[in-house]
Amino acid sequence: MTPADAPAVHLSGLRLDRGGRTILRGIDLTVPRGSITAVLGPSGSGKSTLLAALTGELPPAAGTVEVFGQPVPHGSRALLEMRKGIGVLLQGNGLLTDLTTAENVALPLRTHTKLPEALIRRLVDLKLNAVGLRAAADAYPRELSGGMARRVALARALALDPPLMLYDEPLTGLDPIASGVIMSLIQRLNDTLGLTSIIVSHHVHETLPITDQAVVIANGGLVFSGTPAELDATSDPLVRQFLRGEPDGPIAFDTVKRGEAA
Repeated sequence: MTPADAPAVHLSGLRLDRGGRTILRGIDLTVPRGSITAVLGPSGSGKSTLLAALTGELPPAAGTVEVFGQPVPHGSRALLEMRKGIGVLLQGNGLLTDLTTAENVALPLRTHTKLPEALIRRLVDLKLNAVGLRAAADAYPRELSGGMARRVALARALALDPPLMLYDEPLTGLDPIASGVIMSLIQRLNDTLGLTSIIVSHHVHETLPITDQAVVIANGGLVFSGTPAELDATSDPLVRQFLRGEPDGPIAFDTVKRGEAA
């Protein structure tokens, strides 16, 4: 298989460790190009750790991580080049408070390209228009609502036209209306720009309607992989516990085992 035919992401036998502790093990996952994949699971299950492996922030303890047919590199220069092709929307937006909306979106273009200023301004205009915030170009982050700030962060993540988008809990802190706007925007941008998107979330009901593939991470591994319809129909007790939000079941709520001192 050539890189042109390869899936957007391919994980094989992946094990991820942090601080001498194994967080995830035995992860096998393929993300087709052009798809939207939801990575679901309880808080602390390792979802964000998985994203860290995709961006090269956390090297695998075992197994392989490939993005568009190429192993994630280890060298700093090669890693920086690869990251230009990956857009990341962080939980906290990461907007710089002393820069305007337009200046925040322009930052990756000014940092990673030598484009003339007039072209950068035009590209920023296009990105803000894509998220419906062209009129807010001169506003500062403190003047924006939570949903608007999230859309600015999305525009900035798209600044370099990355073919792969990673969303780390994109609905954190948003009300139901703003959440609906963000999910609809993710789907529309994925379709119109030909992106591949991976959404890490514990907001099951808001995320599943726009996804092609869903995976569930719990108890240190991948416990489900399939379509949203297959997820809804599964009888697996571990997955059902997560979907129903039940405190008792195979997924331990406490980090300390019952019977041990806290």
